[in-house]
Amino acid sequence: MGRAAYVPSYYVDTAQPAAEWPALAGTVDCDVCVVGGGIAGCSTALHLAERGLSVVLLEAQRIGWGASGRSGAQALFGIAAGQAKLERLIGAADARRIWDITVEGLQLQRELISRYRIDCDYVAGQMQVALKPRQQAELRAEVDTLHERYGYTSIRMLERTELRTLLASGRYIGGTYDPNCGHLHPLNYTLGLVKAAASHGAQIFEGSRALTWDRAEGRVRVTTPHGEVRCRQLALCGNAYLGATAPALARRIMTVGTYIVSTASLGAERANALIANRAAVTDMNWILDYFRLSADHRLLFGGRVSYSGLDPLGTARATRARMLAVFPQLADAPIEHAWGGYLDITLNRAPHFGRLESDIYFLQGFSGHGIVLAGVAGKLLAEAIAGTAERFDVFTRIPHREFPGGLALRRPALMLAMAWYRLRDML
Repeated sequence: MGRAAYVPSYYVDTAQPAAEWPALAGTVDCDVCVVGGGIAGCSTALHLAERGLSVVLLEAQRIGWGASGRSGAQALFGIAAGQAKLERLIGAADARRIWDITVEGLQLQRELISRYRIDCDYVAGQMQVALKPRQQAELRAEVDTLHERYGYTSIRMLERTELRTLLASGRYIGGTYDPNCGHLHPLNYTLGLVKAAASHGAQIFEGSRALTWDRAEGRVRVTTPHGEVRCRQLALCGNAYLGATAPALARRIMTVGTYIVSTASLGAERANALIANRAAVTDMNWILDYFRLSADHRLLFGGRVSYSGLDPLGTARATRARMLAVFPQLADAPIEHAWGGYLDITLNRAPHFGRLESDIYFLQGFSGHGIVLAGVAGKLLAEAIAGTAERFDVFTRIPHREFPGGLALRRPALMLAMAWYRLRDML
C-alpha cells in the first residue's frame, strides 16, 4: 500500500515544488502521532512541534491529497451551522467563545502565511450574495447580529446597485462583503504548513495509512503497512478518510462529494470585469454556488454536491452550466480543469472535536469551513495536548448524534432531506 498520485486539478498543476516524504518503515517513538496530512493534521503537527514536542505525522496518500488540497478555498468566519443554531446547542456564552476562535483563525492563517512565507496566493475579501428577498433579509439580520451582539463590524451589506459594480452578474439582488475573510490556493497552503512543521522537527511520512491503534508497554501504538509509531498521545485528523481506523468517529460524519471547474485564463482585464474586487463569492442557497478568481485570472467555480456518495455523470458539463447561469458572458471560455472530492459533514453541521480516550484526540466534521477552522483547531488541539484544554473543551460540549438509518440507510435518508432543501432553494 503506497502513496497515490494527486487527483488532477488546477491546484495540482499550479502547486509549488514540494518534498515527497518517505513511507514509514520500522518503529519510531515520539510524543504525539498525528494521523492525517490535511490542514487539520498539518496545523496540529506544526503547533505541537513549535512547542518542542516530538511529532510524527502519518498521511495515507500525499500531503493535501484530500479535501484540504481540492476545496473551494474560501477563508470564512464562523461555522457551517451558524451562530443561532450553535447558541441553541451550547448556549450563548460558549457560542460566543467559538465565534471568537473562528475569527482568531482568520488572523492565525494570515500570520502563518507571513511567518513561514507560504506562497499560496492569499487574497482578502469575501462576498455572500442573495438571489431572493428572503435571503437578503436573512443576510441583513445576520449583519445586524454580528455588529450588535458580537462586535464584528468588518462585514457590511451590499445593496443591488453597489453589488452590480463589483459582480458582473444579474443573478443576485444584494449581499454582504467582509474584507477580513478571503481565499487562497489550498494545496500550496497545506504544503506550506507541513514544510513549517518539518522545519521544527516534525517527522512526516506519506503513503503510510494508520491501520489500527492499540496499547503496548504503557504507550499508544499505531500500526501502518510497514511500520509502527509508539507515542504518548494520538491525534486523529483524517476526517472523511479516517474510516475503519476509528469506526466510532465514522458514524458521526458522512462524506459529501463536491465538484469544481476552472476556465482557461481569461486575462486580467476580463477576469477583473467579472469580480472587480477579486473577492471570493458564495450564494445563499442550501445547494450553493461558490466561485473566485485565481492568481492567473481563471474563474474557479463550484456548485455541485453529491449526497449519494457517487460522482454524478457529466460533472464538468453540469457545473459549467451552473457557471453560465451566473456569468453567461463566459459562454466562449473553455473549461481546462474539472475535479471533485469528499468533505465530511456532521448531522448538525457543527464541528466535532473531542477525545476517544484521555490520550487520544480527534478533529472532524468541519462541514465545508475547514480552510480556517481546521487551522485554528490544530492550534487548540496542540494547546490541549500540552495541558491547557479550556478552549478545545468548548468544542467538545457541542452535542453530536449519529446519522439516522445506520450504515445501510443513513445516506438515502440524507438524500431525502436534501431533496426538501433543493425545493426550498427554488421557492
